[in-house]
Amino acid sequence: MGRQKNAQPGLLQGTLDLLILHVLQRGEMHGYAIAQTIHLLSDDVLTVEEGSLYPALYRLELEGAISAKWGLSENKRKAKFYTLKKPGLRRANEHAENWDRLSAAVTRVLSK
Repeated sequence: MGRQKNAQPGLLQGTLDLLILHVLQRGEMHGYAIAQTIHLLSDDVLTVEEGSLYPALYRLELEGAISAKWGLSENKRKAKFYTLKKPGLRRANEHAENWDRLSAAVTRVLSK
């Protein structure tokens, strides 16, 4: 069975971390807001499922890239809010540079 023409592309390993760190450069956000921001900024192409998002957030927190604290969301529900830390900003910049090199290389191969 072939892929549907409009099927969502899968994210490369490590790409979700880059997207999360990049989005958190905008400021503190809870998990749902992070997923929605990624979805909106990708022009509705990328959808981050809870089963991928929350383990990534937990891992990034353990690694010291982000911090988390409990608070109330816009609709007064308890939510965990995530903030980018300096090591996370450095990591985001490094990952972005690597992504630029990788995507340029893939573009060169596809254009030949």
